[in-house]
Amino acid sequence: KAAVPALLATRAVVGDVVADRGYDAQAIIEMIQQRGGRGHIPTQRDRKQQRSVDPAIYRQRNLVERFFNKLKHFRKIATRYEKTARNYLAAVLIACSRLWMRFYESAT
Repeated sequence: KAAVPALLATRAVVGDVVADRGYDAQAIIEMIQQRGGRGHIPTQRDRKQQRSVDPAIYRQRNLVERFFNKLKHFRKIATRYEKTARNYLAAVLIACSRLWMRFYESAT
């Protein structure tokens, strides 16, 4: 939760923000709304006022989580062998390319 303000500060305007129940804090929701975005964050079960979340948008969160899970299967990325940010980004881009090629080859 501590990284949320820094992450939102990098963007002037925020679109839709999808997160899990762990980020259900009024301060986070207000930060998203101040930047012109909409938060699709389900409420904690013990909250008195329950917010509704669009199920179609929230379902897309699973795609992102599965992608990062596949990315972590690359040992070099999961253990952060690269010392510099530039080399680490290059390793991530290569891994993303391999994942994309694997997906693209199976689709054609």
